[in-house]
Amino acid sequence: MEFKKPPDGGWGWVIVLASLFTQFLCYGSPLAVGVLYIEWLDAFGEGKGKTAWVGSLASGVGLLASLGCGLLYTATVTITCQYFDSRRGLALGLISTGSSIGLFIYAALQRLLIEFYGLDGCLLIVGALALNTLACGSLMRPLQSSDCTLPEKIALENVPGRYSIYNEKEKNLEENINILEKTYRGEETCKSTLASGDWKPESLLPKNPTTMAHTKETETYKKKVAERTYFCKQLAKRKWQLYKNYCEETVALFKNKVFSALFIAIFLFDIGGFPPSLLMEDVARSSNVKEEEFPMPLISIIGIMTAVGKLILGILADFKWINTLYLYVATLIIMSLALCAIPFAKSYVTLALLSGILGFLTGNWSIFPYVTTKTVGIEKLAHAYGILMFFAGLGNSLGPPIVGWFYDWTHTYDIAFYFSGFCVLLGGFILLLAALPSWDTCNKQLPKPAPATFLYKVASNSSNV
Repeated sequence: MEFKKPPDGGWGWVIVLASLFTQFLCYGSPLAVGVLYIEWLDAFGEGKGKTAWVGSLASGVGLLASLGCGLLYTATVTITCQYFDSRRGLALGLISTGSSIGLFIYAALQRLLIEFYGLDGCLLIVGALALNTLACGSLMRPLQSSDCTLPEKIALENVPGRYSIYNEKEKNLEENINILEKTYRGEETCKSTLASGDWKPESLLPKNPTTMAHTKETETYKKKVAERTYFCKQLAKRKWQLYKNYCEETVALFKNKVFSALFIAIFLFDIGGFPPSLLMEDVARSSNVKEEEFPMPLISIIGIMTAVGKLILGILADFKWINTLYLYVATLIIMSLALCAIPFAKSYVTLALLSGILGFLTGNWSIFPYVTTKTVGIEKLAHAYGILMFFAGLGNSLGPPIVGWFYDWTHTYDIAFYFSGFCVLLGGFILLLAALPSWDTCNKQLPKPAPATFLYKVASNSSNV
């Protein structure tokens, strides 16, 4: 299915605004969960590794809230890519700043709410604010495909026979007709008796009117049962074929080596890159940095710099001379170095500087959908992005507990962040090696031009002729 040409504007800007607010409301609190992490440590009195599961599950997979966030994120990214082509990088950069602005605002807001209403009251208010995503979702109008219009409710027999299951349609209809013919056998017998002339007037009249009515009801019931059975059988076959097609498409995606490397990279990136946003406040406390020295929460710094990074990287992605995949790999490699530098930061200034660098590089989320679209095409974006987001959520869930367990084991964050940096670096190199031959070979939509053949003709010879 091919979509209409993206309008690169118009209602697309409404989509961008609605998506921005959706990510603001959906991801602001989960990304600022580091503020709540400190409260959970004091409230539960458990180790850092076990307590980190609460925050990681809120931002990863496994909870009802994270399931809703995952669905919303994929929807906002997919519909934005449908509405924009030449300005896709800018549009994705704008909508992804919503989560970063949300991180910046919710970090301070949650502290204030905890101070006035306690931890439970804070969570109730944040949940109530998230209900506003319903209004944002009502503004999202899917872009219709170019080859068909949105169909009305149609009967099963009118569905195009593009699935192999409908090859048995005629046979099933014949079976259905045979069933119906059997129900009317009494009527055919009556007609043959009339044609032969061997009948009596009283033989055509029902001896009992109640029996005649019951016979008609039985015939109607059998007819409905036959129709419903046929419908359910065809529907079950169609659903099975759709599931089979989905599995085949998934296998085809993983045959693309760049896509396979991309899912490994995003998984390792979230294992190593997400813990700072959750644990940076506790890292400062473990480094004996007093809370009074904080002009601004470190999580807020990460949030505002992530917004800046998403916007700038999104704009860079629109330049034709910039290879977006290599740009994404560069952010991974630099981030790995910044993560390995965290153990050497012993003051608020150095922690704030590293938080800003990590936040800016985390802005590569704005170009990740762009890279995915270039890898698999716009038609398979929703399918591919859903798979990638599953592994990203899995990495979000595992990263903070692993870092917390390292601390519980060594009583320092040094080895934990060395491990985080190694994971991000490994993911970047795997993706780089997979993409080195040619970035354009990943884009299946662009046909390779045929080799040009040049014919040369000497002008003097043509003049002599």
